[in-house]
Amino acid sequence: MKVVIFLGPTLSAAEASGVLDATYLAPAARGDVYRAALERPAVIGIIDGYFERVPSVSHKEILWAMKEGIHVLGAASMGALRAAELAKFGMEGIGEVYEAFRRGDLDADDEVAVAHASAEDGYRPLSVAMVDIRATLAGAVRDGVIGVETQKALEGLAESSFYADRSYRALLETAKQAGLPDSELASFRAYWPERRVERKKLDAIAMLHTIDVRLRAGITPKQVRYHFQHTDAWEHITRKARGSET
Repeated sequence: MKVVIFLGPTLSAAEASGVLDATYLAPAARGDVYRAALERPAVIGIIDGYFERVPSVSHKEILWAMKEGIHVLGAASMGALRAAELAKFGMEGIGEVYEAFRRGDLDADDEVAVAHASAEDGYRPLSVAMVDIRATLAGAVRDGVIGVETQKALEGLAESSFYADRSYRALLETAKQAGLPDSELASFRAYWPERRVERKKLDAIAMLHTIDVRLRAGITPKQVRYHFQHTDAWEHITRKARGSET
């Protein structure tokens, strides 16, 4: 059965292919899920997707794909966001990032956004996602490296920075200027290179494993209960995706 996965900076196609045999495509933009669904795969998985300069994957194309009998799963980044928003319609989310968005603990797109290199450079991440920073700071507290007050202060400093500028080195420099305890900052500086938590990557891998297990067990077409409305906006998306409109 054919599986299509959209991914980019969260996980490389080489890493992903070692977990699941699938067709791996670039981060999803508007119209990409619709085009993939036209090929009638059994499953579409969304990990990464565009946020800013390119229109994001629309809710409508995901709903259409599921109405066509295709299972659509999301995790880690754009996939987690869309899965949380469309959970009541049957899109399935996997992982801790998805659960945090579903509960409402997280609600900002920039929690998962990162700057990344070009396709030629494998969409290599150039910044660190806020959800990864949060997970690493939480781990540092559990391991006795920093206290809760310093954790909260570091989270606040990271949140206040532009997503494309987030990194552990930049965060530590800002924290030093802000006067956070030198001893804790020194401990965290030694801690993060080996102990940082790549929450998005872990969730992405969990989704790939989930799909693999489902396929091995046998998967039937997706069943949904909603009525899909063919609106003017939907027709615009499909025409543009087919290249019949510029």
